[in-house]
Amino acid sequence: MLRLAGARVLDERDLIDVRGAFEHDPVAACMVAARVEVAGLDPWRLGGEMWGSDSRPIRGRVDGLCFSGPNLIPLKGSATAMRMFADRARRRGRMCSSLVGPAEQVLTLWDELQPDWGPAREVRGDQPLMAISGTPKITPDPLVRQVRPSELNRYLPAAISMFIEEVGIDPCAEDGGAGYRARVSELIAAGRAFARFEHGEVVFKAEIGAMSSRVGQIQGVWVRPDRRGEGIGTAGTAAVADRLTRVLNRTASLYVNGYNHVAQAAYRKIGFEQVGQYATVLF
Repeated sequence: MLRLAGARVLDERDLIDVRGAFEHDPVAACMVAARVEVAGLDPWRLGGEMWGSDSRPIRGRVDGLCFSGPNLIPLKGSATAMRMFADRARRRGRMCSSLVGPAEQVLTLWDELQPDWGPAREVRGDQPLMAISGTPKITPDPLVRQVRPSELNRYLPAAISMFIEEVGIDPCAEDGGAGYRARVSELIAAGRAFARFEHGEVVFKAEIGAMSSRVGQIQGVWVRPDRRGEGIGTAGTAAVADRLTRVLNRTASLYVNGYNHVAQAAYRKIGFEQVGQYATVLF
């Protein structure tokens, strides 16, 4: 059993407890659950480590849970558990591009890490987590469809524009865009990138990012600037949500910045309801 300041790396013997935590809040846990359902808890297959904190010195119920990979995602736990995770994260050094997840845990963990990892590039502390399980309240856009692998070059500029608008950095800055292109290509190949094309150009796009057995998380919603305000984004998002709920039999979820009142109103018009609160710390 690996331990460090009260936190330990979980393994397959903890899988039942971890799955139980996912079942408690499947929408909030979607990003991590999607990985664990495929890879289990082996760090090599998982692409990161799952950390747990226990209230007892023997293996038992996992009181705190945190995924450490490309993103640091604390899913559950008290302030004490977040302190344990922060200690482990400090000792490893920062290996993530962001902290993201339930706001209470993310902001508590960031309070612990900020003296060593700060300042952050941006802290988004108010991100409503929204979900819909039934039929959208508005008619899905029938012109929104899955992007074909042959359309990568037409889709990619829209994806890059979305990333710059949302994250504030150019995903092509470090490696000429090779890494981002590969990630977008994977989403297209998996049938999880959607767009409305007009005259060969993307006017709306969105993707299903993480997808667990119960929930699919919509990400990267974007409308070409000169077409905004026409309802394209609302009907397009409804089309992706409809595919998740009706075809894939999953809850559709997303999270949105609290200051983006226009987007929140559009999602509520579709039928999304707030089910939690997320926060993101960007490095």
